[in-house]
Amino acid sequence: MITPVRRVTAACVLGAALAACAATPQPVRPAPSATATAPSAPPTLAPGPGGLTPVFKNGSRTHGRTVALTFDADMTADQGPRAAAGEHFDNPGLIAALRALKVPATVFMTGRWAEQYPEQARSLGRDPLFEVANHSYSHYAFTGDCYGLPTVSGARMRADVERAYAAFRRAGVPDARPYFRFPGGCYDRRALKALTPVGVTAVQWDVVSGDAFATDAEAVTRQVLEGVRPGSVVVMHCTRSAAPTTERVVREVVPELRERGFRFVKVSELIGA
Repeated sequence: MITPVRRVTAACVLGAALAACAATPQPVRPAPSATATAPSAPPTLAPGPGGLTPVFKNGSRTHGRTVALTFDADMTADQGPRAAAGEHFDNPGLIAALRALKVPATVFMTGRWAEQYPEQARSLGRDPLFEVANHSYSHYAFTGDCYGLPTVSGARMRADVERAYAAFRRAGVPDARPYFRFPGGCYDRRALKALTPVGVTAVQWDVVSGDAFATDAEAVTRQVLEGVRPGSVVVMHCTRSAAPTTERVVREVVPELRERGFRFVKVSELIGA
């Protein structure tokens, strides 16, 4: 990411042959900037013990003051009627705030959300400020007893994740990341084994914002600011109905963390580091 070299023949060095060289130009290799190159694959973690899906919680604590804000774009497979009735599972104001503040972020999106809001999914997927990652298709739990969520059977776990990637492609997301966040953050060995063939890195977090169903933005802001350390992954939500304070929290948290010397990055940068 070699400068072009013009081959000069011995005849062209001779003054008497200059005219001939001008009449027969030698081919010039294009500069690398003019040559299309395949994008490098996003970084992932090596499989865990027994070849299980690896789990990432936070980045390095010693290589710079970086922090990744992540947002779960939640919508379960059975919430279509609620969306049709006017419930908002998106949050355009939050995305506008991130763009205005120039904050890179990782959005963990369900396939059902991408189907409900294809234009927004496509916009996020094509904006270099963001990266789209997988939050399952259905937002059903991959373990039992996970915050009251319906559950996905072990036989359907891989298909649910792959169905989400298919939904992203249909929406026009060109390059969804090979990162997966379990609905509710709930997983066990069986779930990690079921997803091994998909080749994803499971991404958790070390800072819980507490924005889900919160009405006190100041309390959420304090919780984030008190929890962030170098390399932190903060979990928040991109759903107006379930997390109505998140935009305000972001507008308060971002300037404060920057004042403290933190730099915002995507999850892929933390994993790559």
